[in-house]
Amino acid sequence: MNGLPSRWRESKGGYILFLAIAVCGPSFEEASAQQRYPTGQEVVPAYEGWEQNPDGSFNLVFGYFNRNWEEEIDIPPGPNNNVEPGGPDQGQPTHFLPRRNRFLFRVRVPADFGKKEVVWTLTSPNGETKRAYATLHPDYFVDHFVIQRNSGAPTSDELHTNRAPGLEVEGDRTRLVRVGQPLTLTAFAKDDGQLKPFDLPPTDAARPSRVAPTAARGLRLAWFVYRGAGKVIFDPEQFRVWEDTREGSNSPWGPGWKTPPSPPNGKWVVQATFSESGTYVLRCLAHDGGLMTSEDVTVVVAQ
Repeated sequence: MNGLPSRWRESKGGYILFLAIAVCGPSFEEASAQQRYPTGQEVVPAYEGWEQNPDGSFNLVFGYFNRNWEEEIDIPPGPNNNVEPGGPDQGQPTHFLPRRNRFLFRVRVPADFGKKEVVWTLTSPNGETKRAYATLHPDYFVDHFVIQRNSGAPTSDELHTNRAPGLEVEGDRTRLVRVGQPLTLTAFAKDDGQLKPFDLPPTDAARPSRVAPTAARGLRLAWFVYRGAGKVIFDPEQFRVWEDTREGSNSPWGPGWKTPPSPPNGKWVVQATFSESGTYVLRCLAHDGGLMTSEDVTVVVAQ
């Protein structure tokens, strides 16, 4: 299989659904072209595939598909958001952005994992429960080539030599701040330039259908909320890291989007302001249109 083999099983209704995703074939967007729900739908966990580590252990890689186009959903770790065995909390997201979000977290399992499985269960506010079952089946192997194809990069020789951007977030990994007090976040990112810059044309009407829509290429960086239920405002405004394929959507997958030029010395400075107290995880994502690198900062927000 040349593409990304994600799969789900329905947990209600007494049946099992397997959905294998390749880089050709009908996409989520095509399947729901006539029914684009802004709110009220569920989040579906996705098993993206497995990677092997140099020490013989494996990473089970997960993402998700939020069926809403507008609604962001919060599901804290526990009975409604758990990864088992070993959970319920194994670093999975709790703040779910709209639509498809890929390769978000990894669960490391030992070399002798064999035919066991890890299950990520999500129950959305609408009551729907969905599960993703992760195994080491050979069809679910992923490498840098597969990740890039499913991130929106076209097949080319550069995919074999491209490496993920370098990323360093300045400062402590845990910060303290008050509600309404801007928090300055500084990150340094650089790229090897293997993927040639490419801006999306104003319309995608002529592009072939793919499960992973074509994305703009070139080094880009954005912060987003990975965990935390309160509203966070970023200044400057960050582009959308999820696959918003609508024209003018401020998303690398949106027709007409242009990769912004990198700042001097590869230094990105952003301010985040929180509307509510609580504990948040902000993720910094550096992406070249094929591969990505991320770092997390935990922010404890007091009144």
